[in-house]
Amino acid sequence: MRCGAECIEMPPVRFVWSALTLLSQLFESRSNVRLYALPHGAEGWRDSGLGAVRGVTVGPIESTVHPGVGYGTVAGRAALREARAMGATWVALTPFGRVYDLKGGGVDLTFEAPVERNTEAILAAIEHAHAEGLRVMIVPHLWVESGGWRALIDPGDDAGWERWAASYERFLLHWADVAERGHAEMLSVGVELRSWVTTRRAASFQQLIRSARGHFSGLFTYSGNWDDIANTTILGDIDVIGVNAFFPLTDKERAGPSVLLEGGRRVTVQLRELAVEWRKPVLLTEMGYTNRVDPALRPWEWPDSMTDVRMDEQAQADAYRALLAPLADEPWCAGFFVWRTYADPADVSQEAEWGYSPRGKLAELVLRDAFSTGWATDGDDAWYRPLLAHRARTPGTYAWEASPLLRTR
Repeated sequence: MRCGAECIEMPPVRFVWSALTLLSQLFESRSNVRLYALPHGAEGWRDSGLGAVRGVTVGPIESTVHPGVGYGTVAGRAALREARAMGATWVALTPFGRVYDLKGGGVDLTFEAPVERNTEAILAAIEHAHAEGLRVMIVPHLWVESGGWRALIDPGDDAGWERWAASYERFLLHWADVAERGHAEMLSVGVELRSWVTTRRAASFQQLIRSARGHFSGLFTYSGNWDDIANTTILGDIDVIGVNAFFPLTDKERAGPSVLLEGGRRVTVQLRELAVEWRKPVLLTEMGYTNRVDPALRPWEWPDSMTDVRMDEQAQADAYRALLAPLADEPWCAGFFVWRTYADPADVSQEAEWGYSPRGKLAELVLRDAFSTGWATDGDDAWYRPLLAHRARTPGTYAWEASPLLRTR
């Protein structure tokens, strides 16, 4: 290509327009790239230009007694607006399936309300979230009716595992289809399924992920528990390593902020090693501490099973700060979702007063600070946003090409 004086003398407006046209064509050529094709490596989230995840898990209202609350309702949309006002850029929505016991007989898609009604509610909630400028992760959960932790589900012999895998696949693919219909940006393929994904049974779960790829064109993660994620063997099949990050930050009672911060730094080292080993970004798919004395000592203890609890908002806030502060400077950390608020801001019946929700507590102030600060994963993507403002999202495009999301920063 020859370029003489005529190039130098090109009018500035024409030069700028030519550059913009070239860049537009560059992005147009990406339109056949699936959303889950993040740039390679532990820093792929940063390099994607998506910006750090500043997320809130908005839980369902687990009762059908009172109409007009929960996902897809006016009350549910108010919860999304609250999350956005706090500075969130993402929300996680958590539809549930019901398992009778830990023998893994199968997943019932009906939970509290018929699955058809829950499906429409989730679709409406996704639409409301996008209208508020929020990206969406769908996280299908399992509820064990007889009690017990889903991580310990064990159908027994090979035939039992085959039946269980087929039933779970039906459950997952239903919500993958819903996520695709609603143009959600991310899907978690499982939550704390230790007995499956850390054992020789993991191969069947990998097959399930491949099947789900044919139903959902967004990003894939898996929400592994903090104490078994390093032993999870399916991480090569997902795009972002998800961790339910209920890490203890101390082993002593009444630990002060400096001790907790050291604990947070140890967690950061742990997660950095995970990101480097698998060459994938890490996302805290859940993080949170309860409003009680010593919440960072055994943060996984469920608040509703506690008695004689002494509440301590400052301790909750200190634990939030200690975990999140060291992560903000890490280019492999995609961000986090706080656990959790609920799909009706006025309903305080969903958990005990000493529960995880930061709403109206000192922890909310820490959360707002974490949302408003710059994260290493943010990168600098503002320059190309105007080029993409006209583009409507279609299955198979990058999330940054979704016009409703261009308003999130």
